[in-house]
Amino acid sequence: MLKVALLTVGIVAISIALLCVKLIVLPNGKFASSHISGNKEMRKRGIHCVQSMDRMMRRENPLKVKERI
Repeated sequence: MLKVALLTVGIVAISIALLCVKLIVLPNGKFASSHISGNKEMRKRGIHCVQSMDRMMRRENPLKVKERI
C-alpha cells in the first residue's frame, strides 16, 4: 500500500514538474491564455466570450427611436 502511494506521489510530482518546464526555464515564462478574448484571431473576427456578448447585447442603445404607445 505504501509503495502505491509513493509511486502515485512521484508520478504527480513529475507531471507537475513537466507542466512547469516553461515557467522554470524561461525568464518571463507563463501559461498561454485559454480564454477566447486571449486569442488574436477571435478578436480579429469580433468574437468574444458569452458573458461579454451578453453584456453588450443588454446595453441600452442610445440611438434607438423613442416610440409612443
